[in-house]
Amino acid sequence: MNIHKTTVSTHLLDRVSYWLQQAALNGETLETVVAGFCERLAASGLPLNRVHLSFSMLHPLYDALGFTWLRGQGVIVEGYRADPTDEKPDRFLQSPYYYLLSNNLEHMRRQIDPKAPSEFPIFDDLKEMGVTDYIAFVQSFGTTSGQGMIGSWSTDAHGGFDDDVIEALLRIQNNLAVAAKMAVLGKLADNMLTTYLGENAGKRVLSGQTRRGDGETIRAALVMVDMRQSTVLAEREGRQVYIDTLNQFFDAIATPFSRNGGEILSFVGDGFLAVYPCGRHREPSQVAALAAMAAVRQATAHMAELNADRRRQGIGDVNYGIGLHVGNVMFGNVGLKDRLAFSAFGAAVNEVERLQGLTKKYTQPIVASQAFATYCGGDWVTLGQEKLRGVRQKVTVLLPGDENMKLDASETIQSRSLETRSEAEQVMLLYRNSKKPQPREPLWNKLLQ
Repeated sequence: MNIHKTTVSTHLLDRVSYWLQQAALNGETLETVVAGFCERLAASGLPLNRVHLSFSMLHPLYDALGFTWLRGQGVIVEGYRADPTDEKPDRFLQSPYYYLLSNNLEHMRRQIDPKAPSEFPIFDDLKEMGVTDYIAFVQSFGTTSGQGMIGSWSTDAHGGFDDDVIEALLRIQNNLAVAAKMAVLGKLADNMLTTYLGENAGKRVLSGQTRRGDGETIRAALVMVDMRQSTVLAEREGRQVYIDTLNQFFDAIATPFSRNGGEILSFVGDGFLAVYPCGRHREPSQVAALAAMAAVRQATAHMAELNADRRRQGIGDVNYGIGLHVGNVMFGNVGLKDRLAFSAFGAAVNEVERLQGLTKKYTQPIVASQAFATYCGGDWVTLGQEKLRGVRQKVTVLLPGDENMKLDASETIQSRSLETRSEAEQVMLLYRNSKKPQPREPLWNKLLQ
């Protein structure tokens, strides 16, 4: 522990501020800005052993990004999901952040006595780290941006933060906000493209493939999924029930296809197309087919759980069809000159769509082409040969056998794993949905949308 008064070097802090300016001008990522800032701030002599920063994001999937820096350990990054909850655990309602926001405070300082009862549950964890002083803060990015940051500084220095250190932190905090705001805007553009186009397609657009006709021909394992009897459901139950059911369907069946090299490229009505890009040789095609088949097994398990839950509620099952294929697809921009869609198209896409349609004829939820079955391996049952529109030769249609549908131990764990929320995430979600008195300043409400 430091037992001497900390001397703050304004020259070194100015260098940190200069680095933040350059990082903003160079378009550095938010992760780079936060990690570089924390390391440089500590190197300048400020007695920090923990820094937490959360940035609200205008993003369809995430409320915020969070960063926790620990001295000598670097930065841990978390994405806070935009998933409102009615649960209000006491630990999160008793967070320093929640207290700060609920009382419309910009800063809150607490010196931590290891022998005294903890005012907030998080202080128990900080005591184990030897923290002696803690400052929480809120910093907006402007009155109309709908973005901002919330965070905290912690020290294990004897006696806590000196006034000079507090002044330095308040001063540097504004510079961090400017650099972070620029990085958040860059992250927002990247996240939006990834969310609406998929990771691979989003990166291609950001790299400059923005003209009609830009693209390439790639090989991929293809998965086409469709919900059955959706039209009947919409007509019988109404719009809201249909939308709720469709969202339940996508939540259950689609998630596995965005892992392990897979990417959901487009949603079409009540179905979607997922691709597993691969090389043109046998081995990468096998890897892609096996990854797609593993996702099919997990999606099937999720759907079984969903339907079991629906039956307990006295609601009918949600049925579906999955088509599997391997082939060459064109991957790029099509559409009008000023209104483009980035997608996969070509003969193989048409074929996997028609294969998916054959699940109705054979009354089986999953069918595959011979090409997919050959690369995937395992046991398959031949259903028959079909003439697909646009394809000269008949296509052999197969059903995955029992062995091919068994989840292995790792897939079972992955299928049943639940994402956990950190305390900061719970604070943001709880604050947004809490029925307790809200802050008088409306700005932070915007930051939490």
